[in-house]
Amino acid sequence: MHDTHISLAHGNGGRYMRELIEEIFAKHLSNAELDVQADAVPLVLDGGEVMFTTDGFTVQPLEFPGGNIGSLAVHGTTNDLAVAGAIPKYLSLNAFIEEGMEIATLERIVKSLAQTAAETGVKVVAGDTKVLPRGEGGGLYLATTGVGIRNGHVLSMKNILHGDAIIVSGPVGDHGIAVMLAREEFGLRGDIQSDAASVLELTSIALQFESLRFMRDPTRGGIATVCAELLRATGMGIRLQQDQLPVRDAVQSVCDMLGYDPMYLACEGRVVAVVDHKDAQALLKKWQSIDKGLQAAIIGHIDSELGQVIMQTDIGGERIIEELEDDPLPRIC
Repeated sequence: MHDTHISLAHGNGGRYMRELIEEIFAKHLSNAELDVQADAVPLVLDGGEVMFTTDGFTVQPLEFPGGNIGSLAVHGTTNDLAVAGAIPKYLSLNAFIEEGMEIATLERIVKSLAQTAAETGVKVVAGDTKVLPRGEGGGLYLATTGVGIRNGHVLSMKNILHGDAIIVSGPVGDHGIAVMLAREEFGLRGDIQSDAASVLELTSIALQFESLRFMRDPTRGGIATVCAELLRATGMGIRLQQDQLPVRDAVQSVCDMLGYDPMYLACEGRVVAVVDHKDAQALLKKWQSIDKGLQAAIIGHIDSELGQVIMQTDIGGERIIEELEDDPLPRIC
């Protein structure tokens, strides 16, 4: 394959498309289950309950400090399975490539995706490619489907009780600010890294606690959106402590300059867990014993006497955390 940029011919089903799939996608994603000629593939799923999720990724720029759209697609999809209590097993991958995209960039992203999948323990077993005319895409869009197995411990917002503790596994807002800075918007630059990573180690620890009620990865809309969902689903309010919310100084500085609130910024490698308050300190200690959970913190509690999400501020006041309406940072994941 000698082309340097994607053309519409790479999506026409002929030789160019075959070479693109074989020399980039199959080359890096190759495994025994990936049959680039098949219309469907068999999967081996032994025991447990099959969990299924799907996701799409339109992040801009395609490559950012700490990751790219390829690694993000794997982490985003497998993390959705992990916080549901499942072990991810298989992925499908659909790539929508814009005419004119540099093939070298595409190959870097696919190689990163393949490496991330291998590190996470999942296999890409099916996929499809489409080429969009120039100007009709953002370089590359990815759509994924994830399949995993859950053994016991069914998590649900319905399990949540008054007094339960809310724990976040690490600093919030890293991904949102890292991607924003990579766009060089507002003339700002920085070295903040995205937190995009697998949360499997964190969720495996949390699942050791029978009193674990619920987990969620706070992606689009951040912690505030998770809290809004909890309020809506349970009818119980939440009391948060601002001084307990882990936010890196660099992230907070950018937020202060531009008027962003870290509560609403996307994370891609964090877990929000709701657990019985009696086990909260034990879970916190276990999370803090591993690298991915060093800065984990108990940030609040479920309060059935509240009808809102209330944050106790650093200066002793209170403010209501409203549900997200406008998107402060579009195309962040």
